[in-house]
Amino acid sequence: MATATLPEQVTATAEALKLIDELQGQHGPIMFYQSGGCCEGSAPMCFPVGEFRIGSRDKKVGEIGGAEFFISPQQFEYWKHTQIIIDVVPGFGAAFSLEGPGGLQFHTRSRVFTDEEIHALRDAGKI
Repeated sequence: MATATLPEQVTATAEALKLIDELQGQHGPIMFYQSGGCCEGSAPMCFPVGEFRIGSRDKKVGEIGGAEFFISPQQFEYWKHTQIIIDVVPGFGAAFSLEGPGGLQFHTRSRVFTDEEIHALRDAGKI
């Protein structure tokens, strides 16, 4: 029986990767935190590395454009069966996120993993 390829838990569109590259050029290394509500809804938040404190229980689910991507354990429980897809849409981003003033904002989309992908992620200890 063939083993399923381990799917990425977070990916980004070409437009998002372009914006990430621009932000890294302006701010140096950046990171993402998938917000779970509170102030900015469920927007992915983008910060210079070191300007947002990652909790000991927060989970790194991958990297996009060389930027680490984290999510809270509570949010991860809701999203662990989906691939997080970071996109860019017109508008003014979250007040605390680096892209905020630029007329574009990061936007989270998702797709449900297939049964085969879920099994591969479980076998790898990712969910």
